Amino acid sequence: MPELPEVETIRRGLAPALSGKTFAGVDTSWPRAVKAPAPERLSTELAGRCVESIERAGKFLLFRLSGERWLVLHLRMSGSLLLRRSTDPPDRFVRHVFGFTDGTELRFADVRKMGVIWLVDDPRSVTGALGTEPLSARFTRARLAAALARHPKAPVKSVLLGQRAVAGVGNIYADEALWEARIHPVRPAASLAPPEVARLHRAIRSVLREAICNRGTSKADYVDASGEKGAHQFALRAYGRAAEPCTRCGTPIERIRMGGRGTYFCPRCQTPAQLPR
Repeated sequence: MPELPEVETIRRGLAPALSGKTFAGVDTSWPRAVKAPAPERLSTELAGRCVESIERAGKFLLFRLSGERWLVLHLRMSGSLLLRRSTDPPDRFVRHVFGFTDGTELRFADVRKMGVIWLVDDPRSVTGALGTEPLSARFTRARLAAALARHPKAPVKSVLLGQRAVAGVGNIYADEALWEARIHPVRPAASLAPPEVARLHRAIRSVLREAICNRGTSKADYVDASGEKGAHQFALRAYGRAAEPCTRCGTPIERIRMGGRGTYFCPRCQTPAQLPR
């Protein structure tokens, strides 16, 4: 699933290319993805609107449009956005084609058909439940500590994945941040001591920044707006490295299942102190 670094990389690719362009409409072969307005109204309501800016909230892309409307996209598990010309060869698994009046297209490819589209007056109607943006000044140690303290039993990784404590962190970067902070993923969130919270706070920010610099992690379907893969898969320390030596201590990385997802950690570096019994 594209997480914050991948969505931010896509945003940075699309923003200069689409700013000022006017939508001609949209052609969708998977109307179930359109949550608002009714799918048959989306093209008509989008046509003629100009892209003023492209922003991001967590894993959501927010297109600020003329006429005080917002196009909100979520790529979910396998979505990608490809900037093309209408004369370019077709791409695989494209479910929605956003056309512009200059002949360019934004193609929404989605193997698993899980991506979602909204056209709304206020993006907060979609993103209002998200937690704090981890790369913003509002994401402080105190705010993270308060969010973790509300979960006396839930594993810290589950809290990070829930999107209410911190926005945009998914499976890959939760594992990477917990490895960096030396915290076991199944530790109860509220059990973290202040020094551990401080380490986790620093780790979340540093891991996300490094991944953005590497243009995201391409372990499966993710590509940027030009169709190019990211490079952060070559810099991962925990995620996807089961049985490989920890780059810090040499102990083989272990993999367990949490909530149906693979979870990777170093059994030596990531202390098992205060694990649930």
